[in-house]
Amino acid sequence: MSLLMKKLIFLIYLILFSLLIVSQSFAENLFKVRWVNDGDTIVLSDGRRVRYIGINAPEVAHEDKKAEPLGDKARNFNKKLVFQKKVRLKFGRERYDQYGRLLAYVFLRSGVFANARIIGEGYAFFLPRSPNVGYNALLLRYQRKAMSAKKGIWKNWKEKERNYIGNRRSKRFHTKTCPFGKSTDKRNRIFFSKKWDAFWAGYAPCKKCIPQ
Repeated sequence: MSLLMKKLIFLIYLILFSLLIVSQSFAENLFKVRWVNDGDTIVLSDGRRVRYIGINAPEVAHEDKKAEPLGDKARNFNKKLVFQKKVRLKFGRERYDQYGRLLAYVFLRSGVFANARIIGEGYAFFLPRSPNVGYNALLLRYQRKAMSAKKGIWKNWKEKERNYIGNRRSKRFHTKTCPFGKSTDKRNRIFFSKKWDAFWAGYAPCKKCIPQ
């Protein structure tokens, strides 16, 4: 056997071995979804809870609280999307939230980006939060498509004009009477007359002053 042929065989072996390693590595990074809590939270087969980065879905009923509008539909959509399926998790700079849940971008084996799909169907709004900002532009683009198509939470949208104070730094917007809005540095302030305009610009509502 010539030296050239030996080198060629070795090269083919090296490529096949590399592909096997990559395949095994990918498989090891796949996790089965054991349960779907709601439109933006899942439980993996190993018991870890995962909160989707960059989205906020309506709440389902729990304890003494009633379900928010579309809360059950958002959960059902998420369940149809990922329940009992294997997903790949991609993390941002911050791995856990205040409740100990993993923060992740969730992808199906097919490549479907679950966070974006849920927003794109109008079952959640875009929730920017630093330092996990890697997919912000994409998620906002999906939200704008859902808003334009009047899907989910954007369907039959009605509101009266009011004064809202946005914070360019936190990407939150507040009512004009909200202490957090009032304390926003003037250099970071931006004003909106409608919640719709704030959402379109990529801002999310303050939990303290704006019902979600």
